[in-house]
Amino acid sequence: MSTDHNILDHLLTRNREWASRTAENNPALFPTLAVGQSPKILWLGCSDSRVPETTILDLMPGDVFVHRNIANLLPATDLSSLSVLQYAVEVLQVEHIIVCGHYACGGVNAALGQKKLGLIDSWLRGIREVRAKYEKQLEGLSQKEQSDKLVEFNVIEQVRSVMKNANVQEAIEERGLDVHGWVYDVGTGECKALQCPEDPAAHVFAVGNPRKELE
Repeated sequence: MSTDHNILDHLLTRNREWASRTAENNPALFPTLAVGQSPKILWLGCSDSRVPETTILDLMPGDVFVHRNIANLLPATDLSSLSVLQYAVEVLQVEHIIVCGHYACGGVNAALGQKKLGLIDSWLRGIREVRAKYEKQLEGLSQKEQSDKLVEFNVIEQVRSVMKNANVQEAIEERGLDVHGWVYDVGTGECKALQCPEDPAAHVFAVGNPRKELE
């Protein structure tokens, strides 16, 4: 128990030192953040501890609105990610949405296996559906190559999931919102942008803008 308290005390000390150092270097930062936030970016990423978005982008608190979950999935029925998406697009008026996966993703690797894992199997179903869709492209690859490719395919499919959202479609049409697919390499610390082909079924999910119809 004492060890746990020592760890927490150490964290609080580090926090105070960081806050003091940050305030000294940027005196206006915390007073500005106390008034509100106006991030330009929504980051939809993985919960993995090795992918802290603000750190790897070399940004500051207040620069990025964030939602993270296992393997950066955006299911159409997940109220948590949908709520974040709506708030970021409609209220914060973000200009960019970045869906970022990462190599060596534990969720992706689990979805490549057939082992029963418990509750998380329900969540991993989304990645396994991506795996099934790209099964032919994954055939004949080494285990690492399969993992890396599935990470990329998953990002592409989650970008497509974002693009099916009516609020996102409206923002793209009305103010030029951009949606991007990235992958982070935990072995180098670098991000790369993926080419995300347009979903051939995109027209099925296109939703009319009611404001346009009233004009």
